[in-house]
Amino acid sequence: MSRRILIAGTHSGSGKTTLTLAMLSALKKKGIQIASFKCGPDFIDPQFHRQMVGIPGNNLDPFMLSREQLRAALSEADDRLCVIEGVMGYYDGVGIEGKYSTFDVACQTQTPVILVINARGMYTSAGAIIKGFHEFKKDSMIRGVIFNSVSEKVYPGLSKMVVECGLRPLGFLPYNENFKIGSRHLGLLQSHEVHQLKEKLSLLGESALKYIDIEGVLSLSQTAPAIEEKREALTPLGKVRVAVASDNAFCFIYQENLDILRQLGAEIVFFSPLKDENLPEDIDALYLPGGYPELHLHELAKNVPMREEIRTKAAEGLPLIAEGGGYAYLHEHLEGHEMAGIIRGNVKMGSKLQHFGYHTLTALHDAMLLKKNESFRTHEYHYYQSDSEGSSFRAQKPDGRQWKCVHSTASMYAGFPYLFFAHKPKMAENFIKTALQWKKKRKK
Repeated sequence: MSRRILIAGTHSGSGKTTLTLAMLSALKKKGIQIASFKCGPDFIDPQFHRQMVGIPGNNLDPFMLSREQLRAALSEADDRLCVIEGVMGYYDGVGIEGKYSTFDVACQTQTPVILVINARGMYTSAGAIIKGFHEFKKDSMIRGVIFNSVSEKVYPGLSKMVVECGLRPLGFLPYNENFKIGSRHLGLLQSHEVHQLKEKLSLLGESALKYIDIEGVLSLSQTAPAIEEKREALTPLGKVRVAVASDNAFCFIYQENLDILRQLGAEIVFFSPLKDENLPEDIDALYLPGGYPELHLHELAKNVPMREEIRTKAAEGLPLIAEGGGYAYLHEHLEGHEMAGIIRGNVKMGSKLQHFGYHTLTALHDAMLLKKNESFRTHEYHYYQSDSEGSSFRAQKPDGRQWKCVHSTASMYAGFPYLFFAHKPKMAENFIKTALQWKKKRKK
């Protein structure tokens, strides 16, 4: 596989998600086989990619994945055209150095970059932005430019400035209020919440076909060098049934996590803590991902049978992963509403992000996923404040700040930090092994 492009923005809000969706829609209309990716740990943008492409989008996170893992993830797309959406501003990452940025992903995967510039309200100044981004690094990997929110009248002049900077002008998207996607405290609305999403995506595609040089984009994608790295094959460990919460309250889970569990032998059985009164039958493990339980407090609280069954099964030793909002649900109360009551404590919503960003977790004792002193990389992105954060792991940020967190036992991982099995498949293997032990015990 070699065909790939990366769509980067000058800053958050520049329009790279809109442009990425427009590109995916246009390529799909032309019958081109595509695979989509998102830089960083974001859960929501890949949901929109899935609506457009029809297959789940994957994450390329340079903090949690090594260079080899990043490249191997792309190689699995085979002969499909890979469209990668950046995160934040192109050079933005951790600290002033910008480590783990979209630029890092471009360099490590040798992917040509299309810079998205929102040029609404400017003209000549756009030239300074183009020149600045292109020359900020010795090889910026930027090869082309697409403008967002500009008119057909001003594009020829903008295009000339791109050429003068030694780059390829690849078109523009005109400003259209109907293309906007709403947002809330953790980012964009989820794909299923956007009114007339399919119609909007189709209009985006039509606009891209009219105003963007799709053939130029395809030509640029073919300049990417081939990738030879492959992911190490996983060996199935045995058949187990893993119940995974999936509804409007629990919707933040990496597609890679589900894929890896399946490769190890798991049958994934989805259920809804909002609507279902009982867990699926004959399950060997339970996975409660993050999401927005704080937006569905009444429904979760009134579903007493579900809360009680989860509490009972956990007490019996059913292998359990609960991360992010799934962990908040395990507490006795969330914003004063009764929850599962597995964690003796309460959660309230804070006014600012808690422990936001990347950190490394090191196990302080042997437990289900890792042994003492083993570590994994993770991220947090939430407003939850718990009076019972746990002390099974030591978390350390890249700047050295430390704290203890997570409740971890022989059958449970429960904490706000998210798991990314593509980073450390061993954790998924240990989860499945614990599920197999439970299954054996259950069958006696």
